Amino acid sequence: MEYRERYEEWISNPYFDETTREELKKIADDDNEIKERFYKDLEFGTAGLRGIIGAGTNRLNIYTVRKATQGLANYIVKSGGRDKGVAIAYDSRRMSPEFADEAALCLAANGIKAYVFDALRPTPELSYAVRKLGCIAGINITASHNPPEYNGYKVYWEDGAQITPPHDKGIMDEVKAVTDYSTVKTMELGAAKEAGLYQVIGQEIDDGYIAELKKQVIHQDAIDEAGDQIKIVYSPLHGTGNVPARRILKELGFKNVYVVKEQELPDGEFPTVSYPNPEAEEAFELGLKLAKEVDADLVLATDPDADRLGVLVKDKDGVYHTLTGNMSGCLLADYEIGQRKELKGLPEDGYLIKTIVTSNMADAIAKGYDAGLIEVLTGFKYIGQQILGFETTGKGSYLFGFEESYGCLIGTHARDKDAIVATMALCEAAAYYKTKGKTLWDAMVDMYEKYGYYKDDIQAITLKGIEGLNKIQEILETLRKNTPSEFGGYKVLKARDYQADMIKDLRTGEITATGLPASNVLYYDLEDDAWLCVRPSGTEPKVKFYYGIKGNSLEDADAKSKALGEKVLAMIDSML
Repeated sequence: MEYRERYEEWISNPYFDETTREELKKIADDDNEIKERFYKDLEFGTAGLRGIIGAGTNRLNIYTVRKATQGLANYIVKSGGRDKGVAIAYDSRRMSPEFADEAALCLAANGIKAYVFDALRPTPELSYAVRKLGCIAGINITASHNPPEYNGYKVYWEDGAQITPPHDKGIMDEVKAVTDYSTVKTMELGAAKEAGLYQVIGQEIDDGYIAELKKQVIHQDAIDEAGDQIKIVYSPLHGTGNVPARRILKELGFKNVYVVKEQELPDGEFPTVSYPNPEAEEAFELGLKLAKEVDADLVLATDPDADRLGVLVKDKDGVYHTLTGNMSGCLLADYEIGQRKELKGLPEDGYLIKTIVTSNMADAIAKGYDAGLIEVLTGFKYIGQQILGFETTGKGSYLFGFEESYGCLIGTHARDKDAIVATMALCEAAAYYKTKGKTLWDAMVDMYEKYGYYKDDIQAITLKGIEGLNKIQEILETLRKNTPSEFGGYKVLKARDYQADMIKDLRTGEITATGLPASNVLYYDLEDDAWLCVRPSGTEPKVKFYYGIKGNSLEDADAKSKALGEKVLAMIDSML
């Protein structure tokens, strides 16, 4: 069916409500807008759905949410998991509660019980709830850090991690098989509750989740000693982190927590930022202003679904330093693994897990503590998959896992990034280093001195629409067919093509397997411990160029990273 036919179907079929039809009638004279909304179905990818909110097959709305849920329900039934139920959470975005209920009522109509949170909750708590309640799956309505016009639909499996093979493909196939919206099942809320197929959850799960976080505390003694000396500025960026982050810090004994009032309450319009991303400098403008007023030791911001944490730390001269996701991840990895080793030793089969685009400093930390290192594809679900493997085989112990995109997990209570436990741990580390006469920045510099001056960065190009999608694929194919001999003056030693499951040594010509699942990603091992990776974003219309170098000092690392970044940008421009 062509996009015009789909459009006409939506404005004429009484199955679609009047509000939807009126929205579509307003674009009757805009063929390009009609095409963008109807040229394809909103793709159900390996993590679920993410798209602009609005009417149309290529938009996120109650009908595309129902369609996705019907496909998920069909897969659950075929998997024999109908009786286990599905946990559902949502964040502060536009239409999040409505989409959560649409998903729940579709599941209920298929005879699958839905456990729905009574209000917005963070992603890691949804991951925890899936396993706590013994569910077959979980759904989280969130678009993470995307702009306000977006929302999303993440699917989790019974291990608490986002879906991985074979479940991801199985669910995708079932969603694609739903071609007629009018065949999608739903039922009234009252009927679903009466049938015991819609249950509201809340406080009990909250308490269990917080209790699990407390188990991860290493130095309560340091918190007791310095918890009233550390000053913390925190912003939930209008999202879900406000209540749980403040609760855990208060219950552990941190006395001086200052919340950015302008960003405290949930608001899907995210009025104080252009988009709620803790990686962005603008996300910290208000927090930094407050930090300077109260002389805070650290400034923390969680994204709307509270799985990612941004960090600023103050040095002894009163200067605030931004920590990238690699920096904060390494700082926490070194603290968690180092302190556990010092206090009670590490298991012989302990592993630090990182993604392929995460800093090589992680490798150095693992080696420094004589721990194993596992590298996985981009996406925290692959870290969760490793934890599941440890549990099912009895071989391997999880020490710490993180990725460069500001996400980590301490403990195994959840199987996704957890910015609440990261908030707790960073504040604990600040208290611990305070008792040693150090700041978190001192600890960071100590790490550089110990492991090397690693510097990692990313350049991303946004290419929207049909043409943009084609251009992204063209860039990947050009690099795939013509392996560069160098990037920014660094010779390419090995070229990895994860889609072809191939690593080519450019010096010897030897070809080996990557050993990881197929993914449209290219990675180049460069000389001098440098690297570069190219991959299209799985959640945004972007192609990303990740890279890292190792310098001899902070200044040297900054200069080398800047030079490589400029040459990467020039290369991108030449390909557009």
